[in-house]
Amino acid sequence: MAFNLAGSLISTLVRSSNGIQVHRVSDKPVELIQLYDIENCPYCRLVREALTELDLDVLVLPCPKGGQRFRPELEVRAGKAQFPYLIDPNTGAELFESLDIIEYLFSTYGQGKPPLKWRLGALQTAGSMLASAPRMNSGMQARPGVPPAELLELYSFESSPYARLVREKLCEMEMPYVVRNCGRSQVQEWLLPPVRKALNITPESVLENRRHLQHREGRVSIPYLYDPNTDIGMFESTDILAYLASNYDAA
Repeated sequence: MAFNLAGSLISTLVRSSNGIQVHRVSDKPVELIQLYDIENCPYCRLVREALTELDLDVLVLPCPKGGQRFRPELEVRAGKAQFPYLIDPNTGAELFESLDIIEYLFSTYGQGKPPLKWRLGALQTAGSMLASAPRMNSGMQARPGVPPAELLELYSFESSPYARLVREKLCEMEMPYVVRNCGRSQVQEWLLPPVRKALNITPESVLENRRHLQHREGRVSIPYLYDPNTDIGMFESTDILAYLASNYDAA
């Protein structure tokens, strides 16, 4: 586990502040945006970073190599299995190509054009490829689990090294889930949860998901998994991974 986490930390460092800080608090779309996704795909990562930065929730449809749940579905729908692929039921838009998707998200839910860093597309793609390298095949190969009756919800932000471990597991299991993005919008939120607790700091976040988590559990720490099938919620990636294995691994 320590070695696995170390690799995830390296990926986070490579991407610097990407996929952490919320730059635009948007009105939530009425219907969830859908993303056909592979967790360690460098192109998919760029889209997930933009979703965090726009504070947009998303229904993730995992498509690991060898997957038989959503890959065939995408081939029928779009004519090929290429990732990422975004569907926005609020507008009817459906797009391949990470940079086109990011431009669409900012123009539709942001303030028009993406920030300058996203207009340096080749540089961002190269950086994301470097971030994929330490994770190798993590989250890439299908190991199907038992699909839940109701969608799991993962409170996450894209560059969290701990949340990444959970997302990799969910991708391997081909488990559809909802990402409740919990990026950071205030200085105090950059402090680690134990530091905030020691200093008795409780940030009054403007973000809906952070406020909901604070109300539900009395604190905000990422990742947090909520399973509506059992009404169980939990922090800590190690606990979440054990829970997924116990409840949803195929026999």
